[in-house]
Amino acid sequence: METGYVNVAEIFGENVFNDSVMQARLPKKVYKKLKQVVEEGRELDLETADVVAHEMKEWAIEKGATHYTHWFQPLTGVTAEKHDSFITAPTANGKVLMSFSGKELIKGEPDASSFPSGGLRATFEARGYTAWDCTSPAFVRQDAAGATLCIPTAFCSYTGDALDQKTPLLRSMEAINEQSLRLLKVFGNTTSKKVTPSVGPEQEYFIVDRQKYLQRKDLIFTGRTLFGAMPPKGQEMEDHYFGAIRERIAAFMRDVNEELWKLGVTAKTQHNEVAPAQHELAPIYAEANVAVDHNQLAMETLKKVAGRHGLQCLLHEKPFAGVNGSGKHNNWSITTDDGINMLDPGRTPHENVQFLLVLTCILKAVDRHADLLRESAADVGNDHRLGANEAPPAIVSIYVGEQLQDVLSQLISTGAATHSIAGQKLETGVRTLPDFMKDATDRNRTSPFAFTGNKFEFRMVGSQDSVAQPNVVLNTIVAEAFSEACDVLEQAEDFEVAVHDLIKKYATEHQRIVFNGNGYSEEWVEEAEKRGLPNIKSMVDAIPALNTEKAVRLFEKFKVFTKAELDSRVEIEYETYAKEINIEAKAMIDIATKQIIPAVIHYTTVLAESINAVKAACEADVSAQTEILTEVSALLAEARKALKKLQEVTGSAATIPEGREQAVYYRDVVKAAMDGLRAPVDQLEMLVDKAMWPMPSYGDLIFEV
Repeated sequence: METGYVNVAEIFGENVFNDSVMQARLPKKVYKKLKQVVEEGRELDLETADVVAHEMKEWAIEKGATHYTHWFQPLTGVTAEKHDSFITAPTANGKVLMSFSGKELIKGEPDASSFPSGGLRATFEARGYTAWDCTSPAFVRQDAAGATLCIPTAFCSYTGDALDQKTPLLRSMEAINEQSLRLLKVFGNTTSKKVTPSVGPEQEYFIVDRQKYLQRKDLIFTGRTLFGAMPPKGQEMEDHYFGAIRERIAAFMRDVNEELWKLGVTAKTQHNEVAPAQHELAPIYAEANVAVDHNQLAMETLKKVAGRHGLQCLLHEKPFAGVNGSGKHNNWSITTDDGINMLDPGRTPHENVQFLLVLTCILKAVDRHADLLRESAADVGNDHRLGANEAPPAIVSIYVGEQLQDVLSQLISTGAATHSIAGQKLETGVRTLPDFMKDATDRNRTSPFAFTGNKFEFRMVGSQDSVAQPNVVLNTIVAEAFSEACDVLEQAEDFEVAVHDLIKKYATEHQRIVFNGNGYSEEWVEEAEKRGLPNIKSMVDAIPALNTEKAVRLFEKFKVFTKAELDSRVEIEYETYAKEINIEAKAMIDIATKQIIPAVIHYTTVLAESINAVKAACEADVSAQTEILTEVSALLAEARKALKKLQEVTGSAATIPEGREQAVYYRDVVKAAMDGLRAPVDQLEMLVDKAMWPMPSYGDLIFEV
């Protein structure tokens, strides 16, 4: 592996049709029009699009591109693309023309029939449209297929319904922009013209050796290990966390960084996470829709580059039972076009009335819609992670820290805040260490929604999920809270009195959502129940929040989702849950039938033959061998019985009506049968000769990378 110097400034964004490229290549008039479209939301005319498309094509061809694709994010959880070449009809001299029109840039027509639609359209209705999201720059992706011009797009049905993650996100960004500007205006701000949610998603993942991965059908089919006994050492020593990065992993990380930098993704921080073989990658913040695109690119790049290094990237939330799972911390803030972070409390938060209103509006939004926020992080894999002593609990609460808690307490008790706790000098007891001021507030890694200085960190999101849906919910629920506050303040006769009354009202009415303690403790579960906070433990129980009357009113008011779009997503999520558990169950049946049980039978046969041979040769004591044979045989019988049970309940699942009823059956019956099969198999792994066990162990996977 080459270790030459890389100049990040030179390669950063070199494969992105970004603002500097457009400014250099587009005529000034066209560039100005496009900027107005991006910044002011104006409509892109076809004449301007034609010029942009031509220059984009010429730039992409210079990068080696032969094809272009509308790169979109359907409701499958991954990205999708259909490639078309730039070639048009051949000329009279046998050459071909290379063209790309404005119409081809702004509109694509993929077959929409096979993507999840949740009943929004019939299977025979195939037409769908991809529309260029010009706020997210096009890029050239270079891989085994060559170079391809990728154009980020939204994806809608023929009737205009959103069939993707991007369209609702863009709608929610418009909603929070409009309501944030209203809020700023009541405070006298007339200079800010746009407010944008900024997002920085920290991505956790596991890396294992690819050859070992290929020997695990459960990893191949489902992304997680369906069987596996814990190794003698797990993560209890915590020596992997922030430890020295191993050579093989460092080489992989370096290539990941270079790929991402070329694509304009600001990969900044990398480190070992708590679990062995677990790591984290974090970018600098970007506008929400760009951040969503960049996170999809990051996940794709992690998997692609891992393969080049003989490694496999695992993005499942819980690839190894008993070992920490992987999440994705969604850092969210709202910022104006002239650089004002609306979540910045300043040095004296008690005096920052605008910030206190923003903060208490967010308390109100999260308290009112905790079920929606929980649902936005719901997936099958995350059910294994949320609520364990490694991730936020399934209960949504807000951590604000000692400083803001003190300010809120003053507001609730007296109606006015007169002081803010200040940071103190850090006392280390070592004279040679420099003195510096510590923050006024510590962090709380057990909180699902924590204020961390000038942003909120939503820690519930699963590692393989798109961050689009959590940000759709955050943007919309906060837009609603801002809207309701502005409805009061815009009509107030005395603004100063009205805003202070509103802050106190929101702080008092929604103080139950604030919790600064240990979110992992059983005491918190009991306390949350007393407070009336929802504790939604599974994806199946989270899904109904999507189309309650409250949710429909919210999303329709701000034109983010229609009721039909919400109903479709409910249907898709129930179907997804059932399908994923069905695949896991069938994979367990396949592995147990074809690999594990034959291996155990082979081991017992060899052991029995060995016992008989010893008995025939001499009168040696074979009680220990006989005891092992008896134990293994009993576990084998238990495993075969559990396998039969799993086969029966999995077969019966097909007779259950699709939707919630079937999803509940998979959760309560099929998953229980899966656990019943896993238990004896994991015990057998500890008894059977390793040379005869048909797959690499946990220890092989997470320690031998």
